[in-house]
Amino acid sequence: MAIARLTVSARPVVRAYPQSTALLRSYLDAFIATGLVALFLVTFVLEPFYIPSVSMVPTLQVGDVVLVDEIAYRLHPPARGDIALFTPPIPSGGTQYVKRIIGIPGDRIKIAGGVVYRNGAALYEPYENQPPSYTLSIRDYGIYVNGAALDPRRANIPPRAAWQSADRVPDNCYFVLGDNRNYSDDSHEWGFAQGRGAFFAGPLAAKGPRAALGGRGFLVLWPLRRMRLLGG
Repeated sequence: MAIARLTVSARPVVRAYPQSTALLRSYLDAFIATGLVALFLVTFVLEPFYIPSVSMVPTLQVGDVVLVDEIAYRLHPPARGDIALFTPPIPSGGTQYVKRIIGIPGDRIKIAGGVVYRNGAALYEPYENQPPSYTLSIRDYGIYVNGAALDPRRANIPPRAAWQSADRVPDNCYFVLGDNRNYSDDSHEWGFAQGRGAFFAGPLAAKGPRAALGGRGFLVLWPLRRMRLLGG
């Protein structure tokens, strides 16, 4: 396109077709400017993410491409209900995960009878594929699933000193679940997602990638028949 723009700007071409070249130049300028803006956005602001698993069904299907706002969490903290892209605290071959943020720092989380409770209130979750078949509670400085505490050697469970309260999500930690509750590899298996820094515990605590929240998914971009904004 840039070559075409230079061609129509050449003096012999302009002299031969003054009106046509002026109109063509204006169209090409618009296309080039749009392309540069799109390149900037994709490089620094937006990231397309391919959904590889069923963990977020029905909200996200296998093969969906989600557009992620990479600067959202630089401007404001993650919010409850966000569909977040993050580095998981377990080996993933460099693949980031997409899950829904259920609990933010300071929240009390409990799952009982197929219902998720946050700060004592049952959540209304129309996006949920099916009720969770497990029980869960954050208490005694840990995450307990079906009555057993997750092992800090295998899950990101911060040491007691990093907790502000024995039964609340610690600072810099997020409790995340897939919408397809019983077919999702999420906080009920590997503990907390983490906003930044080295992981507190788990298999990546001593080595591997550092924790990061990559951004907030806000749009299903592909396939076109499923294109829509993602809400909380």
